[in-house]
Amino acid sequence: MTQTPAANTPAQGQARAQFTVPAQHPMVTVLGSGDSLLRVIEKAFPGADIHVRGNEISAVGDPSDVALIQRVFDEMMLVLRTGQPMTEDAVERSIAMLKASENGEGDGQETPAEVLTQNILSSRGRTIRPKTLNQKRYVDAIDKHTIVFGIGPAGTGKTYLAMAKAVQALQSKQVNRIILTRPAVEAGERLGFLPGTLYEKIDPYLRPLYDALHDMIDPDSIPRLMAAGTIEVAPLAYMRGRTLNDAFIILDEAQNTSPEQMKMFLTRLGFDSKIVITGDVTQVDLPNGTKSGLRQVQDILEGVEDVHFSRLSSQDVVRHKLVGRIVDAYEKYDSDHGTENGGAPRGGRPRTAGHGHKGK
Repeated sequence: MTQTPAANTPAQGQARAQFTVPAQHPMVTVLGSGDSLLRVIEKAFPGADIHVRGNEISAVGDPSDVALIQRVFDEMMLVLRTGQPMTEDAVERSIAMLKASENGEGDGQETPAEVLTQNILSSRGRTIRPKTLNQKRYVDAIDKHTIVFGIGPAGTGKTYLAMAKAVQALQSKQVNRIILTRPAVEAGERLGFLPGTLYEKIDPYLRPLYDALHDMIDPDSIPRLMAAGTIEVAPLAYMRGRTLNDAFIILDEAQNTSPEQMKMFLTRLGFDSKIVITGDVTQVDLPNGTKSGLRQVQDILEGVEDVHFSRLSSQDVVRHKLVGRIVDAYEKYDSDHGTENGGAPRGGRPRTAGHGHKGK
């Protein structure tokens, strides 16, 4: 792939880059079905002129744009060489990462190909991978630290990726069991399970954790693993008085813990265990006047050795694109009106329990 001064172009100061796609990669894998991937690149660089002839791709335009287009195709080829297909979403995220790095907004050496090809877990014919730079750093932090906080809005994958790392740790025998827990705020810390079979007894408030687990482990083996205690899904109140050794422990919806519950949970840590705590501080459902333990713990433990805070943003939302725009719109509204999550003014009447969407 080469970049040369633009030829046969009237505008001065332009550049031209030419890319040759290796014969082993069909052009449809590079351009996308119906040129869908090419259109993503053209939309991101409207001032550049991109042409395709055979397995040759050329770009003419502003030198900085052309250089970035060349890097986009370079990164795409690195991903394709691993056998992983490129998607429109992956191309968009690659471009965003490269532009951020070019503008000095990036703060690391990770390339889009490194982010998009990092495999966490392969299960039932699909592979779970980080999709954004912050997600990759979050996953890497789980490998490096004993306690990791994943803080960010809904849809950023913080719980799902933590679950994948837990299953990976169990399968590689780094831990002997997985413990998944949530503070049952809306159920008033109700500890009783529903009647019925083991499958039916999962408390509705805990079902999102169970559903994520269902994506990663053979469904037929889950009841057996739960009956043996290898996997435990329980309300946070079940953790009191215990010491958790040789376990991968995930506390989800941690914004709904009180400061006392957060301290209680953190001090359950035993030998050869790892804790991941996830939550969205903009979606607190605690009763009036109760402070969020997740908000407080950031002030208490920031900078403590072997404790890491990973913060994700609307740019890391991996659901429908509209979810990221909704998150941004709420943040702008709150900033303009001095509110929290579009609700009561800061310092005014707190939100009542039961409001706010839960989900990761």
